[in-house]
Amino acid sequence: MHGASLTCIPCSSTFVLPSRTSLRKQTSLSRLKLRIQCEPTSNASTDAEPIDPIDPINPMDPIDIDPIDTIDPTPFKLKPLHFTFDALEPHMSKETVEHHYEKLHRGHVDSLNEIVKGTEFAEMSLMKLVIDSYNKGDPLPFFTHASQVWNHDFFWGSMRPPGGAKPSGRLKYLIERDFGSFENLLNEMKNAALSQFGSGWVWLAYKGSRLGVGNDRNPRPSPKDRRLVVTKTPNTINPLVWGYFPLLAIDVWEHAYYMDYENRKGDYVLTVLDKLVWWDKVGFRLETLIKDMGEKKRKQMEELLRKKEIQDKFKARKRSPIIVPTRARLRKRGRR
Repeated sequence: MHGASLTCIPCSSTFVLPSRTSLRKQTSLSRLKLRIQCEPTSNASTDAEPIDPIDPINPMDPIDIDPIDTIDPTPFKLKPLHFTFDALEPHMSKETVEHHYEKLHRGHVDSLNEIVKGTEFAEMSLMKLVIDSYNKGDPLPFFTHASQVWNHDFFWGSMRPPGGAKPSGRLKYLIERDFGSFENLLNEMKNAALSQFGSGWVWLAYKGSRLGVGNDRNPRPSPKDRRLVVTKTPNTINPLVWGYFPLLAIDVWEHAYYMDYENRKGDYVLTVLDKLVWWDKVGFRLETLIKDMGEKKRKQMEELLRKKEIQDKFKARKRSPIIVPTRARLRKRGRR
């Protein structure tokens, strides 16, 4: 009887264990072939060219989180796409992506650098530049360019071919808690896009605290904090300026969809949400937010989620009410 055979992945060598190592005779272990990974030995071939495991359009790649508040290079750079211009077809054409990225997105980057060159604003992170240049509702001249650079970086980073995967984990739970279902979220984002007159953006964001930002108007008043919200913003406004934390952005400016969908803005939004959104990335942004929250707020949120999960499990059981016997009934039982 032969022992279990072990195959080394780097050197492809096969090792047969002595039969005495088998736990019991005629067991499946004696016929099992195990694949293990070990350090290459001197006999292993080291001439083979290493394979790069990262494919720019492989949905199983590690997620590269968008830096939320890091110091950007000076001058500000056009962030490269992580997919080719034709990678989003047939849902978004090569012509749309190329025009949108090369002409419009690049134009905002160049204009921003030209305006802030030689000023204190050139040394700021892009996120801080967006918030400060909003100036509590009285935007500075370069706010449009700064916000559109951030918005487009976030927009392109929210999509990945082939896409289409549904939310999972904590993101899924919060969507079902705050919207009722994933389908309700899709409809709410579609309605937000259709009701946005003119140019603008539609966002899925996390509302972490009540607003207290000068003369800003809360676009979605709510008595509760720590919840997901759908909001729309006109022109280049970013919900960062309202104290929200964006998780997903959809560009509803006409140039983002007209070549492919003409005036069917609702179809464009639903297609992006269903076919192109990288929901794993959106969920990772949420997890990053939670980790970055203060320890107290994080524990409060997790406690609320734990209580809600317990309530949901209890409701799902549909337990019948417990009847507590009265003293009279207990006496009758004793007589029997």
